[in-house]
Formats: sequence, C-alpha cells, structure tokens
Amino acid sequence: MKTTKKQIDDLNVEVTVVITPEDYSAAEKKKLNERKRNAEFKGFRRGMAPMSLIQKVYGEQALAQSVDDLLSEALDAFIKKNKLRVLGQPLPSEKQETIEWVSGNTFTFRYDIATSPELTFTVSKDDKIPYYKINVTKEAKAEMKKNILSQYGEMQEGEATKENDYIIADLDNGNGVKVEGVYVALRSVAEGKKDVFLARKAGESFQVNVNEAFENETDRASMLKIKKEELAGINPEFTFTVVNVKTFVPAPDTVETWNKIYGEGNVKTAEEFDAKIAERIASENEQQANYRFARDAREYFVKKADIALPEAFLKRWLHAANEGKFTMEDIEKEFDAFLQDFRWQMVRGRVMELFGLKVEDKDIEQAAENYAAYQYAMYGMGNVPEAMIKDFAKRILADERQLRNLEEQVEDNKTFAALRENVTLEEKKISQDKFNALA
Repeated sequence: MKTTKKQIDDLNVEVTVVITPEDYSAAEKKKLNERKRNAEFKGFRRGMAPMSLIQKVYGEQALAQSVDDLLSEALDAFIKKNKLRVLGQPLPSEKQETIEWVSGNTFTFRYDIATSPELTFTVSKDDKIPYYKINVTKEAKAEMKKNILSQYGEMQEGEATKENDYIIADLDNGNGVKVEGVYVALRSVAEGKKDVFLARKAGESFQVNVNEAFENETDRASMLKIKKEELAGINPEFTFTVVNVKTFVPAPDTVETWNKIYGEGNVKTAEEFDAKIAERIASENEQQANYRFARDAREYFVKKADIALPEAFLKRWLHAANEGKFTMEDIEKEFDAFLQDFRWQMVRGRVMELFGLKVEDKDIEQAAENYAAYQYAMYGMGNVPEAMIKDFAKRILADERQLRNLEEQVEDNKTFAALRENVTLEEKKISQDKFNALA
C-alpha cells in the first residue's frame, strides 16, 4: 500500500492511496470465509456451500469492505503522520476515476483534504474594544415604573370604554345568530372601525359589521361560536349590547404593591422603590452592553485573526455532509453566514486555548437550568420550585440539538468573559436612543 501527497496550495492537499492485491487479499479471504461459515443456500447445509458460490454472491462486497478498511487506515495514518488540522473530512477527488471492483485489481484512490491555518493571534490590553455605558434618565425610570406597575395591575369595572379597554357584550344579527357574554378587546378591532366601540357604557347598543371590525376569520368564528366555513353564509350586521365595561388599572404605587413585587418588607419607601427601578434598568443596560460588546469583540478578533479558508472545498463538504438535503445553490446563498460562524468557532477555540478555558458538565447543567427558569418566567411563573426546574433541565439536555446549542452558548460566555478581562475596554457613555441606533 502506497500513499503519496500533492500540495495543491497552503490549505489543500491531494492524497493518492494505491492498494494492491497483496494488501487486501488476506482480509478479503477472511471475510469470504466468515460468509461461508454462516451462509445458507437451498440444497446445501449451513456452512457447506462451495466457495465459488460464496464468491459469486458476496465477492464484490467482501472486496469493497476489505479495500475500504485499508483506505480508511491509510488516510488516518497520513493525517496523523503529517499532523494535519483537517477541516470537515476527506472527500473523494473530483479527478477520481471509476473503480471496477474486481478481485486481483490494483486500486487507486484520490482524496482531497482541506486544512485550517494555524491561528497565532494573541489577546492583550493592546486590543481595544468599545464598551457602552447607557445613561439612566428620568424618562427611563418613569417608563420602567409604569411598566412594572402595569405588570401587577388588574381588570376593574369601567365607566365608558377607552381605546385599551374591554367589553362584555351580547351579539345578535336578527337572523338566528345570537351569542351572549362575548369578551371583546378593543385593541383587536380593525383600525378605522374602533370609534363605534369608544365611549360606550353598560346597557348601550350599537351596530357593527363584524366582517369589517374583526378581519381575522378564525377569531371572528370563535367570537360568534360558529364554524369558520359558516361565516360566509351569515348576515355580518350585528347589534352589540354592552353588558359591562372592563378597564385595566395599573397597580397603585403603595407598600402593598411593593410587597407583591419584591417580597414582604424588602421595599418600605418610595425612595427604595425608585432605587430598585434604577437597579433593574442598570441590570438591563448591562445586559445590552455585554451583548453589544460580544458582537464587537467577535467582529474585532475575527478580523484580527484574518483566517483564510478553503472555500471551494467547504462548499463540497457541506453538500456531502448533508447528504443532499441542500443543493449547491442553497449552500451558495447561505455560505457567507456559514463562513462568519465558522471563523468565529475557530477564533473561540483559540481564545479558550489561550486562557485554558474548558466546558464542564456542571456548566452545561447550569445553563440548562437557567434556560428552564427563563422559559417558566416567559409564562409568568417566577417562583418555580427547584425540583421542577431541574426536571425541565434534564429534558432539555436529553435533546441533542438543544444540548449542542447550550454547549456553544457556554463556550461563548466563557470566551467573552475572558476577553472582557484581558482587553482594554474603551468605555463610552451613550443615551438609550443612540445605543439602540447602533443596532
């Protein structure tokens, strides 16, 4: 067996492997004998079929398996001996000649191997990356207070309807469609049709064309308690009779509300409530600033690393690795985004190597629990028992796709934390509006 190398350029190598009958004959014979011992053919006892029959039925398969095993060994040995940093996996060369699987032939295989360049960039205080400090304004505090009090508000009986109110009404079109106690949010009424709903009080009646006021057919059918396909056959002119008006009222700025939000006795004065609001804004601003830093740091170090990649090979590899799920045209469309992510993965690996960063099981488990708690919070469940969070986290970790995402997230977090500690942060004070404009 002979392996030769042809260096195409700095990143691409063509490897030729020649496998002779002397290389594979023993393995081929062994595989045929294994087939013979277990083969069952009509007219022969198990294991007693003649080798000529075994050769005819299983010969090509045994030959191909024997040669493929040697080929894999040769490629692996070549990569290790030459200490290649292989990208993707070796691919059959586009110059590869058709293989005729005939025992006794000498087989020649050509493979393309792409390698990644060695990254040598360093990280130091000479690297300067902006870090934004978002100003906390009175307006921001007032808006945050309004939002927090709204979160803890409640529905109350209203007088006359306003734009964001709700009504409970009885509906009747005079042609057999009559429903009682329909709950209508005025914000769901089509633009230009809301005026007829405004300033209405309990007991008032008014006419509404439901086709015009409620454009979504699914919602309209649900409101009228009929099937969607029945909508076209009914008279859309309905009399709405208001049963009562519901209005949303924010929670009062009182000790009772503060206790609901922060726990009993943790906030006792308006000044302490304002301080909590300022803390929350500062925390959210820090999250936004860290996210922006991550974007800027990623862009900075990818540019600094200046990574050349074997793009033509990578396109072929993506097509082969995805087993035809994507056409070359599909890959071409998304290729720039793929290269950005690929280069960042290489940079991230270099930074983790520089600072001895590792992802441990406990890091992944903690990330899964954080994600589980976040999911519960999205549904308004802020004080979920720890056992429920851990159980949810286990289900997340059982999903291979989510596990990979969490691993990447942890690697990113560790990388950006190390960069924040080891580069120079050029702090820049900025307003929220200007910061938003950066995005």
